[in-house]
Parts: sequence; C-alpha cells; structure tokens
Amino acid sequence: MYLNTHSYFSFKYGTVKTAELLAQMQKVGVRTFVLTDINSTAASLNFVRMAPKYDIRPVLGIDFRNGADQLFVAIAKSNEGFKELNDYLSQFLHSGEKIPDRAPAFQHAFVVYPFQKYTHFQLRENEFIGIKPADLIKLVYPPHQMEKTKLVMLPTATFRSKIDKETRERLVLKKDFNAHRLLRAIDNNTLLSKLPKTEEGSVEDFIRPVEELKELYCDHPYMITNTEKLLSECGIHFDFEGENLNKNQRTYCGSPEADYQMLERLCKEGFDYRYPQSTQKILDRIQTELEVIKQQGFMSYFLINWRICQYARSKGYFYVGRGSGANSVVAYLLRITDVDPIELDLYFERFINLYRKNPPDFDIDFSWKDREDITSFIFSEFKNAALLATYSTFQFRAIVRELGKVLGVPPHEIDHIQSAKVEDLDELHLLVLRYGNYIENFPSHLSIHAGGILISEQPIHYYTATYLPPKGFPTTHFDMVVAEDVGLYKFDILSQRGLGKIKESLSIISRNHPDDPHFDIHNIAQFKKDPKIKAMLREGQAIGCFYVESPAMRMLLKKLRVEEYLGLVAASSVIRPGVAKSGMMRQYILRFREPEKRKEAHPIMLSIMPETFGVMVYQEDVIKVAHYFADLTLAEADVLRRGMSGKYRSREEFQSVRDKYFENCAAIGHSHQLAAEIWRQIESFAGYAFAKGHSASYAVESYQSLFLKAYYPREYMVATMNNGGGFYSVELYAHEAFMHGADIQAPCVNQSEQLCTIYGNTIFMGLAFIGALEQNTVQEVLTERQKNGVFMSFDHFLKRVQISLDQLSLLIRINAFRFTGYTKKELLWEAYLKLGQQKKTKPAKMLFDPEVKHYKLPELNYDLLEDAFDQIELLGFPLCNPFHLLKEQPQKEVMARQMEQHKNKLVKMVGYLIHVKSTTTSGGKRMQFGTWIDREGYFVDSTHFPPVVAKHPFRGKGIYEITGKVVEEFDFFSLEVVAMQKLPFIHDPRLALASRHASNG
Repeated sequence: MYLNTHSYFSFKYGTVKTAELLAQMQKVGVRTFVLTDINSTAASLNFVRMAPKYDIRPVLGIDFRNGADQLFVAIAKSNEGFKELNDYLSQFLHSGEKIPDRAPAFQHAFVVYPFQKYTHFQLRENEFIGIKPADLIKLVYPPHQMEKTKLVMLPTATFRSKIDKETRERLVLKKDFNAHRLLRAIDNNTLLSKLPKTEEGSVEDFIRPVEELKELYCDHPYMITNTEKLLSECGIHFDFEGENLNKNQRTYCGSPEADYQMLERLCKEGFDYRYPQSTQKILDRIQTELEVIKQQGFMSYFLINWRICQYARSKGYFYVGRGSGANSVVAYLLRITDVDPIELDLYFERFINLYRKNPPDFDIDFSWKDREDITSFIFSEFKNAALLATYSTFQFRAIVRELGKVLGVPPHEIDHIQSAKVEDLDELHLLVLRYGNYIENFPSHLSIHAGGILISEQPIHYYTATYLPPKGFPTTHFDMVVAEDVGLYKFDILSQRGLGKIKESLSIISRNHPDDPHFDIHNIAQFKKDPKIKAMLREGQAIGCFYVESPAMRMLLKKLRVEEYLGLVAASSVIRPGVAKSGMMRQYILRFREPEKRKEAHPIMLSIMPETFGVMVYQEDVIKVAHYFADLTLAEADVLRRGMSGKYRSREEFQSVRDKYFENCAAIGHSHQLAAEIWRQIESFAGYAFAKGHSASYAVESYQSLFLKAYYPREYMVATMNNGGGFYSVELYAHEAFMHGADIQAPCVNQSEQLCTIYGNTIFMGLAFIGALEQNTVQEVLTERQKNGVFMSFDHFLKRVQISLDQLSLLIRINAFRFTGYTKKELLWEAYLKLGQQKKTKPAKMLFDPEVKHYKLPELNYDLLEDAFDQIELLGFPLCNPFHLLKEQPQKEVMARQMEQHKNKLVKMVGYLIHVKSTTTSGGKRMQFGTWIDREGYFVDSTHFPPVVAKHPFRGKGIYEITGKVVEEFDFFSLEVVAMQKLPFIHDPRLALASRHASNG
C-alpha cells in the first residue's frame, strides 16, 4: 500500500534503518511496499535481500527530488525498470544538473506525480497522480475532479508512529521527526529555528497500519484498487545465493573455453621465467589449480587481473599482488603476485576451494603516483566498471558538534558538552547528547572505497545508480558487503607509498651512481641470502623499509633475531593486533627462541601448525583449526574466517557456524575449557591477522626496500622523504640519511628541486618542503632556472623571477640564497628596500644587465642558531643536532649503547621525542610507549604505565630527561619510565636584543 517509503539512506532526511523499516511494515500488516529513497539506491539491494525474512514482497523505486522538492516518484516494474531509473538518476548525479519536473517516457516503470505537482498535463499510460491523506479533502471540489483510473494512494512513510496514551490517536514518533528536522538543518547548514518548512517532511509522513490506511481512503475505494493493481504489476529479483551468484564479468575472451585455453597458454609462457628447474610437484600443483579454477569458472577473474598487471608492466609501474591470491601458483605464473606458493607451502584452499562461490581475492598495490592511470585503464578496457562506495557515518563527536551548531550552542559550550559530567549539563546540552546518541552511526553521505572496483557482466546500473565523485569515475551507491551479497566481487586496486619509494630510489641511484653495475630489484632469491640484509633484520635496523620500520616491528625483529625469509613472513602477521591481543605473540616468541617451550602446545594444534609451533599466526590457520580441530567442513570454516572480519559477525550463517564449532568440539571429546580457549584465540585475532600469502607479499616488498637501504641508504632516504615518508616524519628520515653519512642542506634556489635531491653525499631539501611557500612560487623558480640557468646573485634572481615580498622572505629565511655570501639579515634588508611598496617583482628581459644600486647597511649581529629556529618554523625541524639547542646541557646521561651495562638499574637518559603510541590497559586506563633518539642518534624505547602517564604526561615535541629502569626482554632493552620532564631550549636568538654568540656571519 506504500508507494513512497524512505529509509535512513535518504541521506540527512530519513531516520529509519532498513531492518527496522521492514519490521515496522510487517508489524502493521503490510505485505508489499516500494522502497523509494530520495535520489538514492544505497539501501535497495539490501532491502530486497532482507524482505523475504519479514514475509514482505519488495518493490524498488526512487523518489526524484531537487533538494527537498519532490518532483515525482518512479517505481520499477521489473529489474529492467530498476536499471531504467538508475540510468536516469545517474545522469543528473554525474552532471549536477537539476532534474526536470516531468519524467521521461519510461518503458518499464510507473511514475506517480504528487497531487500538488500535477498541472493538468497529459498523463502517459504509465503515469499517475498520487493522493496523500492531506489531499483527500481537496478532491471534492470540481477543479480537482480527475479521471479516477489515474489516482493512486501516496501516503509517505518516512517516520515510525505511536499511539497517544490519552487521545488514542496515532501520531508520529517524535524522536524520528525531531531527528529528521535536525538532519535537515545540518544538511542546509542553518539553525533549526531558521529551517524553512519546505525543507522538511510532513509530521503526517508516518507508517500507519494497513487497516487504518484503508479507512483513510474508504470514500475513494478506486484509489485502493488502483494502488493494489499498480503494486501487483511490479516485482524485483536478485540472486543472493546459488549457482548464479557470481555477477562479475563472466568471460575475458568471449567464452569459458577460450578463457581456459588462454589461461593454460599464459601459465606455459610464465613457467620458464618462474621455475627454471621443473619438478613434478610444481606441475601437479599447476594442473590441480587449473582444474579447480575451471570447475569454479574463475578464469576471467585471473585474466582480468593479468591484463591489469600486464598493462602496469608495459608502463614501467611497480606493483605488488598480495592477499590470499598469493596462495596460487597460477597467479605466480601470470605475474599477478611475486610470492612462490610452492616454496612457502601456501594453503591453496584458503584461496580457492570447491565450496567457495565467490571469486578469489587479489589485492594489487600500485605506487600512489601510478594508481590513477591504472584506474583510468580499467574503465577504458572494461565496459561495465564502477568504483565501490562506502558509507560515511555520523561519529559521536562530529554529530555532537553539528547538533550544537544547528541548535545555536556556542563553540566553547560544545567542547564542554563532550567532556563534562551529565549532571553538569543544562537541558539544551542534554538534548544535544540525546540526539547525538540517536543519530550516531546514521549514514551521512557516500564516500569511495579505498581501492574497490567492480567489473560486472551486466551494466552496473542494473544494480545501482552511480554518482560522480571528484575522482571522475562512476561510483556505486552500495558498499562492498552489499556488493558481495548480490555477487559483485571487487577488484582491489590500492595505492601504496612504499612502491613509490622503491621506484624513485632506482631512478635516483642510476643518476647518483651511473657507473655502478645494474641490479635486478626483483631478485628476491638473492636478497634472502644477503648477509647485510640478514644483519639489518636481526638488529631491527630497518628505518624507512616497508612494514618493518615501526617501533613494534623493530622490537619484534630484535626479540626474534629474525634473519630468514620465513621468519619475516611470520613476523609480518604476528605483529598484527589480534595475535598480540590473544597473548599468542609472546607464546610465539618464547617457542621461537626456546624449542623446549614448543612441547607446551596442544598436540593437535602443533600437528596442524608445526611451522609456527602450534600458534595461530595466519588467517588460514583459522580454517585449519576449524577443519581439523573442530571437524567443520571447509565451507563452514571459510564462513567462520569471513565472519571474524566483523562484516558478517551478526549474520545468522556465522552464528550457526559458531554453534556448530562448539557442538563438534563436544562430540569429538574436547573439553569445554579447551574449546573455549581455542575459540578465544580465533575470535581475538582472525579479523586482524594476515593470510600467509599476504604476509609473504609484504615480506617481498620488505626485502626490496631492505636491499636499497643496505647498499644505497642515502638515495633510499631521499626517495622516502619525497614519497611522503612512512611510519615516521620526514625529520627522522633526514636524520637516518645523516647517520649514513649524508650532509643535509637547507633548500637552495640554485641546487634544490621541488622535492629532495642528492649530489654525491649532499642532500638538498626540496623547495616544496618550505612551509607556506606556494606551489606556483616553486614552479616559477624552477622553470626560470631550467630555461636560463642558475642565478648568479640576489639581484639576478629578482630580475628573473616574479615573486611577492612574503614569498621572497621565506626563501631568504631558509637561507636559500647563501651562495651570494650575504647573511639573511642583509638580504632581508635588500628585499624590503628594493621591493618597497610593490607587491611583486616585475621581471623584464633586457639586452644588458644594468648595475644595481647597493645600499650600505650597518653591521648586523648574527647567531648561527638563528638558522635552526627558522628551520623549525619553516621545515618543521632543525637541520642541526637538536641537542645543541638545549638551554643547559645535562651533566650525566646514559646513551642507548650503554643500556646493557645498566640492566635493572635506575638511570637518567635524555631523548629527542620521535613517536608516541597510546593504548588502553585491560582496566581501561591509558598507557603509552615512547620512541626517542639519544644525543648520538640511536633509538631508545620507553614504556609509560598509567600512574606515570597521569603524573608525567608528554608535552609535545622536544627533548626530555627521562628517569627509568632499564629492562630487557629477549635481548631487547627498553626503559620503564618513573619520571620525565621536558628540557627547555635556549631563548630564540631571533628575538634577543643581543645575540648569544654574536658574529658577523
């Protein structure tokens, strides 16, 4: 009976979740209704999937509006009609143009115009006039007497309802309606008190029981008949299970047979490259995989990924294929991945098994500079492509701020609401909190998935309308969970700065060391044997290297003394939060270092996972344990693994597999205590741990970056700084380059490029690293220098480059004109005298270079440390040793290299703060970990327990005197802090009346 129904995916308008909407409709006796979200199809597929569980026959449509102004409601007769509506809506969402008042001549959809919008134009056969309950009274007047066959009921269902206890009247649920008005005010960026009535729905737009609805229209029974007839002619169907679930592009070559032949041919072509020495084991594995791929019909998925990677190689782009796809030798032969699954004995069933209905999962990382072109290629190569959306939801702090604004709460009071106790808040503040809690996690707007791209067999508008975000590619209205439900499985095309670092390093190395012999960056087999790389891994000396540079990873590598590939693969997954949370990271370290401890593992667990000593380390360990320990089928085990990711945890299928796990354990004879402990381990880490192939893919990239760091550390650090760093800030990578013999220089207009450059051992910071220096200024300087050569003097620069006084001052203060021999103060005087009142220099080409008048300046004091303070302000850090800036130098301090001599003793150390990690103890208290460098430039790690965090908090960047106990665990030394104070720097010499060490520069 409802032709116009909104869920909360009518963004910033609707207030009812899809499941709650279905439950409410079922409760009031509705057996079929149309979901018509406003210019949105985000809820459509999930609505169709869920409706049968509520004994409701779903119908889909769209409420077409310009803003809040309703134009018409369009209702799909069939799947073709839904596509038709999506095609129409998408053209306006892409162009941003207004939707016309009149609908086009839809072939497979009905159109219902609101009574107020009907101006006696000629209605098509499929067009009707919708009468809301409030319109009924107007129908009695002659001007409004219309053809009865064209009138249908159009009650709008946006809110839930309730019965008033006193009057027994049915009214709107106030919480829904108030939340709606607040959302409309947020959307319009206006105070609630100033929200126009035209921007909000009617207080009458609530869900009524079917009998009450019929009673409202009882004087117009033909309307009820017309509405029921219209609904009876509509239907929608999507497969959510069964053999036809996979909706991805079915074939690459036009037929499954041709696809399989091509796949076989590509495997043969890649065989010699990957396996110079053949074995029967490898041949058998290839044949087994090909047969499973053929049986499952996944040939096109492999071939599409192969085509993407082939294009990347043709363009010279670096990429890493990871995810569970690394478990496949076929993927290895097709060069989608660089991990040899034979060498690692990777579990192919984790990737594809005969029970798996969805296509395999490849995650392909590209450099952040190359991904845009890869995405463009996919959209040009494959006709039915779309980016995958995600839903940006209202988070509590953000929604409280937004509600405070629309309710007129001053900014300082909004901050107070979030931190004060409830009893200290007034009525308005409590209202903000109440509706903040209610609206929290409502979808706010569509966003773009980090890397998901769909390539479907049918046009994407068969499933959803699309919008056009700034990236310029059509993007769905649903997220990956809904996409997978309907059988659309994403291709993950991701960006990663680590690959940009490797690619740029090779370019820098060839330029800075042109005579060095060529090396193959893909020669991972050689890197695994390299003694330098082994030593770096063992000592955790991997700053700048992909995935192995964080404080936690550095600590783990030192504790494990990892130097082998397999050890690094395991460490890449052990470090994930789930393994640590389950307590199994410590168990793994113990069993890795002390073979006797391996006997403590349960015999079944040890037999399932001998390589990791009975500890679940990889995602596929969940499948193995579920299958071999709890006797679940492989299909059930895979549901369990997927469920642990959080996406499916609430799904019935996951809950039933969880129950089956415990039932099976009891039947096998495992004690409940043991079954519960193994379940705890599974549950605590499965959603965070990596697949083994994924860890192996990461390890390959780690080895590439380790090789570059081992043999070309200065060049590699330049590439790291130029690609946005990594785990740490640019400052630490500049420091690391210095520790490897580099001379780090401030930017220079004659030597610097946009980004950092290296000449021999000298690194010049890039002009783009100067804070507040505009991009067009950087380009102006570089373009002029490239065209007409270096600048011979300060005056020469002013004659050639158009630059404002403000921008020029920045270059002077960073000492970018030091080649002139003048001090910064002298150059600043020159700049102000020569530019005067002019806003910018006015370069002009001259035949001769006239002599410029120079002004005689008084002697100007200059302190060398002024440069450090200018660098802190403009680059974010000093290029000198920061310890030189201390007001007073500590008399006694223990260095990092001396910690072993002071084991279990209380010491004082002085450290320059690099990184702080905050966490929460099991008791809910705050605990922190610090990473520092000492005066000599070496790392110190500290632990701050809750009492110390409360008493001695971090006070921002700088140098601290740290008192603590030196502790050791598995040969890794750290400091358990008992007290800490930040040490003051010298007074800024730029502000001093007389310089500290005055000189003439």
